[in-house]
Amino acid sequence: MLDSVLCLDISARKGQFRMMDQEPRHRRIAGDLERRIASGEWRPGFRIPTEAELTTEYGCARMTVSRAMSDLAARGLVVRRRRAGTVVAHPPVHSSALVSIPDIQSEVEGRGLAYSHRLLGRIVRPAGEDEGDLGERVIELQTLHLADDLPFVFERRLICLSAAPEAETADFTTQPPGGWLLAHMPWTEAEHRISAVGADRETAAGLGLADGAPCLRLERRTWRDGQGVTWASQIFPGAAYDLVARFSPTKG
Repeated sequence: MLDSVLCLDISARKGQFRMMDQEPRHRRIAGDLERRIASGEWRPGFRIPTEAELTTEYGCARMTVSRAMSDLAARGLVVRRRRAGTVVAHPPVHSSALVSIPDIQSEVEGRGLAYSHRLLGRIVRPAGEDEGDLGERVIELQTLHLADDLPFVFERRLICLSAAPEAETADFTTQPPGGWLLAHMPWTEAEHRISAVGADRETAAGLGLADGAPCLRLERRTWRDGQGVTWASQIFPGAAYDLVARFSPTKG
């Protein structure tokens, strides 16, 4: 009788250990998908099978797959886009934008990705009251920058037409505004302001994100010999970009 009790007790403990060793199913699925990404089977920009397809593949509830995808998205491994499905995230672009003026096209191409852009809006108008350092007239531009045809940066830019009159007739469909300025209007002073923001409706639509999704906003102003040249707001999906500055201690 004692032997039987011991056997039952040992079997029960083994069962408990097996249950403790088992990860939740959504984590096992997330781990399997992560291995596909890490191995290169699913490369950046790859469109991941739909939740319905993964539910069939893993033989589980759709909620389980949804939790697995949420885990991967929270870790920046995938990007969930409205109407476009879920894709493998590109590795974050590291920028020294704290202390320099980065060229988005060069940074994207430097990662081995194909750069393109879409000019979403263009209007010439009087400068607003809070835009006084940009002269009397500005050209306002909205641009969507893409990496491997996926939305990467949503940009709104103002250019002072008294400082850069050629901008009024420039073809920004062939060259993005930032690249055009770097080539045609050297700057002597710049100011950067970096903040974490939630995507508003317009930004979310442009980047294919959910309303309120975490983003990084880089606001930039440049001057040439005291004359305001441009103001720009560039908004990046939170997992797509980080900023790096290297500096030495001040001697004094």
